[in-house]
Amino acid sequence: VEIGESVRGEDVYIIQSGCGEINDNLMELLIMINACKIASSSRVTAVIPCFPYARQDKKDKSRAPISAKLVANMLSVAGADHIITMDLHASQIQGFFDIPVDNLYAEPAVLQWIRENIAEWKNCIIVSPDAGGAKRVTSIADRLNVEFALIHKERKKANEVDRMVLVGDVKDRVAILVDDMADTCGTICHAADKLLSAGATKVYAILTHGIFSGPAISRINNAAFEAVVVTNTIPQEDKMKHCTKIQVIDISMILAEAIRRTHNGESVSYLFSHVPL
Repeated sequence: VEIGESVRGEDVYIIQSGCGEINDNLMELLIMINACKIASSSRVTAVIPCFPYARQDKKDKSRAPISAKLVANMLSVAGADHIITMDLHASQIQGFFDIPVDNLYAEPAVLQWIRENIAEWKNCIIVSPDAGGAKRVTSIADRLNVEFALIHKERKKANEVDRMVLVGDVKDRVAILVDDMADTCGTICHAADKLLSAGATKVYAILTHGIFSGPAISRINNAAFEAVVVTNTIPQEDKMKHCTKIQVIDISMILAEAIRRTHNGESVSYLFSHVPL
């Protein structure tokens, strides 16, 4: 890596999302941070819309790594002074860093999308496909003034779901599944079937990070979703060609405003509840 112009004394922002060839992208980010740092930039901020390895935030079995902490250490050692990310899989990851972390939320953009694109949103129900997302769905349901439901799932092993139990009444309502990320989409496709068999009229899925690995696209094509809405924290152009149900919420404005506010020393917390105009 060679930085093409002088960054001495500058406030540098490096934007790199954790997707695609994730390890290459992470390594590139670390090298760029270091290159800017030793070229005497005053501050280096890593803007990481989708934080790599965020799901490995605890030892879920013996002898497992805590990769999210390792990534945090590597970013700090490379010389990052500040991190801007979006919808971390677990908010506690902020505590893995000793530098400031701004964890932005896609929620305001999601609320805006629901109000603009789902005609019958006043009679909808927000559903979390697992207990972990309960906080996320209650927050959205409160702000739309609608009800919420949960799906309790039991996993036998990673990436495979064993059985699901729906808690809440979705009969004759539009169900909106909300989650922070969809990887192989096994969970949300199971959840959609569960909701339809419980009497939901339509099912939408809204996900912040659409990773869509392995069989995800064919699963979505076969599932009964009206639409699967993701943000562009991960580029979705290729996926949209293979799946007409995928729609994208553009969150570049939120990141842009966060960068502007950080650079000018203004409060970023306004973005937790508002979409920048």
